Amino acid sequence: MKNYGFFALAGALGVFGVHPALAQTCTLPPNFQATPLTDFAPGQLYLNQFPGFLYTGSNTMPTDHDADGKTAAASIQPRAQSGNPSANGKIVFLAMGLSNTTIEFCGGASFDSNGDPLATQCLLPYNQPQSFMAQAAADPGVNHTQMVIMDGAKGGETLDRWDPTGPNGYSNYDRVRDQVLLPNGLSENQVQAIWVKGAEASPTISLPASNADAYASERYLGNIMRAIKQRYPFARQVFLSSRIYGGYATDCLNPEPYAYEGGFAVKWLIAAQINQQRGGGVDPVAGDLSYGRSPWLAWGPYLWASGTTPRSDGLVWLRTEMRQSDGTHPSTAGEQKVARLILNFMKTSSYTAWFRP
Repeated sequence: MKNYGFFALAGALGVFGVHPALAQTCTLPPNFQATPLTDFAPGQLYLNQFPGFLYTGSNTMPTDHDADGKTAAASIQPRAQSGNPSANGKIVFLAMGLSNTTIEFCGGASFDSNGDPLATQCLLPYNQPQSFMAQAAADPGVNHTQMVIMDGAKGGETLDRWDPTGPNGYSNYDRVRDQVLLPNGLSENQVQAIWVKGAEASPTISLPASNADAYASERYLGNIMRAIKQRYPFARQVFLSSRIYGGYATDCLNPEPYAYEGGFAVKWLIAAQINQQRGGGVDPVAGDLSYGRSPWLAWGPYLWASGTTPRSDGLVWLRTEMRQSDGTHPSTAGEQKVARLILNFMKTSSYTAWFRP
């Protein structure tokens, strides 16, 4: 059960906008192990308080939310820059997030000081075949005629920096418009589906504390969903993923248990929308996620596995799949693994027919 504590009050008052103080040092738990959300048993609890699974009590989406998602998917169609339906228009599938997100989405042979692939690496031709964009570009099972994949993620752009209620405001959204969409002849009106993978920088408070960073992440994500609805009026779907395994981290950027607990933030966010649509009221942390204020939300691929312990589907994370320098960002092998997971999800999901020819 969620223990809202301070964040319930902050969410209700709309005042949560300050990131927890960044720690100068942190404790890196050796060989952190936990049960992936997808592998929980009925009645099993994390820290004796928090049930797992992607959705409430199951990894299967509830039927009412499933129906809403299919309705949202059916409304995605090629649009002109004005947003009007057009046979010659485009469907933009956009990524939003931080360094891991852009590394996995667009690749990069070299990186700047923030761990961000150099901008030229995200342009055609995709010369980093391990990335999602490159794999998708080479796959005949992808809609290359009407759909355009754009990477809006950027190194250092953590969840708080996408939250328009914070000090960064809408600067990331302006950057995506001016540096990603417009140079490619696209507009915000053509963005209709988004993959969001975010995290906090240097988290310091783990569950079950009432002011844990997982609650802060949920709050940021709620604000981000409302910003998406405002900036991208035809955005119908947001697919969310939490981080890959952080147990090999050698610094405080986003180690365990925070990488794992970020999955609970995503789970709670989606559950909040489902509950609100059923008449359960506005979640005090996530805020208003009605379809008038937020796109339809769902899990994308769940990426976390407990190190070398195989998940029920066999997924593991090896040390060689993380960069040697920090153990946090994916290496080329890790990038390729995440890219395959995203591509498989997009090609097989019942909510992404628009992604396929």
